[in-house]
Amino acid sequence: MTDTTAPYDVLIVGTGVAGLTLALRLPATLRIAMIAKGPLTEGSSLYAQGGISAVLDAADSVDDHVRDTLTAGAGLTEEATARFVAEHAPAAIRWLVDAEVPFSRAEGEAADLHLHREGGHSHRRIVHAADATGRAVETTLEGAVRARENVTVLEHTMAVELITERHTGGEPRCHGAYVLDRRSGRVRTLPAHTVVLATGGASKVYLYTSNPDGATGDGIAMAWRAGCRVANMEFNQFHPTCLYHPRAKSFLISEAVRGEGAVLRLPDGERFMAHFDERAELAPRDVVARAIDHEMKRLGVDCVYLDISHRDAAFIRGHFPTIHARCLEFGIDMTREPIPVVPAAHYTCGGVVVDRHGRTDLPGLHAIGECSYTGLHGANRLASNSLLECLVYGMSAAEVIPADCAARSGRAPAVPPWDESLVTDSDEQVVVSHNWDEIRRFMWDYVGIVRTDKRLERARHRVDLLAREIAEYYRNFRVTPDLIELRNLAVVAELIVRSATARRESRGLHFTRDHPEPSADPAPTVLTPGYR
Repeated sequence: MTDTTAPYDVLIVGTGVAGLTLALRLPATLRIAMIAKGPLTEGSSLYAQGGISAVLDAADSVDDHVRDTLTAGAGLTEEATARFVAEHAPAAIRWLVDAEVPFSRAEGEAADLHLHREGGHSHRRIVHAADATGRAVETTLEGAVRARENVTVLEHTMAVELITERHTGGEPRCHGAYVLDRRSGRVRTLPAHTVVLATGGASKVYLYTSNPDGATGDGIAMAWRAGCRVANMEFNQFHPTCLYHPRAKSFLISEAVRGEGAVLRLPDGERFMAHFDERAELAPRDVVARAIDHEMKRLGVDCVYLDISHRDAAFIRGHFPTIHARCLEFGIDMTREPIPVVPAAHYTCGGVVVDRHGRTDLPGLHAIGECSYTGLHGANRLASNSLLECLVYGMSAAEVIPADCAARSGRAPAVPPWDESLVTDSDEQVVVSHNWDEIRRFMWDYVGIVRTDKRLERARHRVDLLAREIAEYYRNFRVTPDLIELRNLAVVAELIVRSATARRESRGLHFTRDHPEPSADPAPTVLTPGYR
């Protein structure tokens, strides 16, 4: 079916904090479309618990925020980027306060925001809404976007492929996207002067993850296929404390719980983090995740325990109401007993290479939020810098997109409709489900918290075989949501394995037994399409 509508000025793929921020910061004169895989708010932003880091206390400083970010990034964070983000953080928080996000306030000081401290931070600087910050920010911005007459929200819609010069001819440029309407099963054509990928990360490539089901690296995979560079894909952050329970799917125990005094214990009650780092439970996430992984393998246990029961029960319920209620659903009272926890894939530190305004290598295409590589996170993301990056780069992209759209007005080429004339409905859906499972299992086993050359070689062999099988399947059958995500997961898996293989050292989130020492001259791992 050919769409006859005029091109949108801006097509935003993804509706988390990054995408919503951009939509609200763009002028109301622009015609904007936003697509969401499911309901508008469903995505990783909604589940972010801890908060947003910003220097708001007189005892804190931008220099300290930058220093903490650089330390966590283990030599690969770009200092100029860290400073840019830290300097713009207070303004981002003020914008959210003006938007009436219900942040937690300090007791007795109604005008002051309450600030948490989290692992890797030298000060209390985490602005939060109890322990459900992402939900508070996401739902507040959702309401504002729905009130904007110039924004069309297309829910239950998935991007299939970016429309480039390969489809239209002419100069290299992004001209929109082909998208799948999940309710009708039909692919639509959405032309646009500017496309912005705000699709989140790729942690669903691992068997165990704190992320919702949609975190399948769609934006990264589409940008790579469109000719954009990606960087630092080997650095996938494993959150050290996800709830361990057979019925608890992807539930995170916030970093802030450790920030407020929780300690990690072995099954016999012994604390162990001091054996691994002098900062103990307040060490960065990669250190804590590896320590837990080491102890679980050393003892042959399924989990360790996070204990905050020594704090006042009213304090725990007041600061962590969501976590407290969720644990109670599984028969765990965190005010009286420790919480069983395990590490799980949590955050993609690498992504599509972008500039200060989110521009990629392909004109007309931006990437913001977790799918992008800005240089902020380096080899390990500092806690609560993620939502901050979404806000700052959403605002920064909004500064340049209007001029780009104006320059393209009246110059859009004819965009061909999606061609499915040579495909049929699949009668072998089991192939998709089997390959889904296989990718996530070998990535967990071979490209997880601890890696080796042999494990990476095995993973590369498997991903090459699966990629060929998936490509053949994609050519012959009509696209489905599972097939789209599987195709993207295979691309992401290959990028992670290639990046990890190229890094012949251990640094931050990438630890390999064959190269345990850091190199003297670290550099980002940058992959370019067409060069293997």
